[in-house]
Amino acid sequence: MPRIRVGDIHMYYDIIGEGFPLVLIMGFMGNADCWDPVYFIPRLSEHFKVITFDNRGAGRTDLSDKEEYTIQMMADDTAGLMDALGIEKAHVLGISMGGMIAQELAINHPKKVEKLVLASTFCGGPKAVPIPGEAAQMVTQIMELLSQKGKWDREVAFKLLPFIFTEEFMRENPGVMEVASDLILVAPTPPEGIVRQVGAILSFDACDRLPQIKAPTLILAGRKDKYIPPENAEIMAKRIPNSKLVYFEHSAHQLQEEIEKVTDTVLEFLLSS
Repeated sequence: MPRIRVGDIHMYYDIIGEGFPLVLIMGFMGNADCWDPVYFIPRLSEHFKVITFDNRGAGRTDLSDKEEYTIQMMADDTAGLMDALGIEKAHVLGISMGGMIAQELAINHPKKVEKLVLASTFCGGPKAVPIPGEAAQMVTQIMELLSQKGKWDREVAFKLLPFIFTEEFMRENPGVMEVASDLILVAPTPPEGIVRQVGAILSFDACDRLPQIKAPTLILAGRKDKYIPPENAEIMAKRIPNSKLVYFEHSAHQLQEEIEKVTDTVLEFLLSS
């Protein structure tokens, strides 16, 4: 299990493939194993050295002694991991909370980002369309179940799935749902990590700083995202210079419903000159 010292924590990471580095930043409550292992990772690793990792307080990366997390802190972790691995510059793709981390990375560590992909995310603060109350209720239910059970299991993991997949996709792909829950359970985020990640998301506000992003940027959003309203993608696209916005009409938060189209869109963007 590869772990490396980054600042005040040891971070878990994995590397797949060869070529120019592509750093993938996972979202809220996720771990490095939560990226689609069937199509997305294999296709990307045909062209790039793909680096995945567990964020601070998630999975196999340390919680640290810091009781409050910020998105900036996790962006600094990402930059520190790149330094520790000898990576001067990379393409960076972040989804959900990972997209927030990617924004901060591009703003505060611009020399590290060649191209930027922001998926299913927002820029936070009063100028963003807020995360709906149902998502907060989902987190509360997960925390209550964890308190009762003392650990993650499939019942807990399945509470998360309706917010990242469409009902139709879940109904038509029960096997995928089992795989998705199993990937969460490979290295689940502890309750303390969940609370600290929530705090980081709630305090995040990058909207007015987005014009500082210099890297060519691709913004992806699913029209059926119930977690982060897809209107946020347009808010970001209007503020980020040299950005392109692509909506996926049939996809929810994880974009899994159209994963082949999503992957092709990402590859076309990253491989273009």
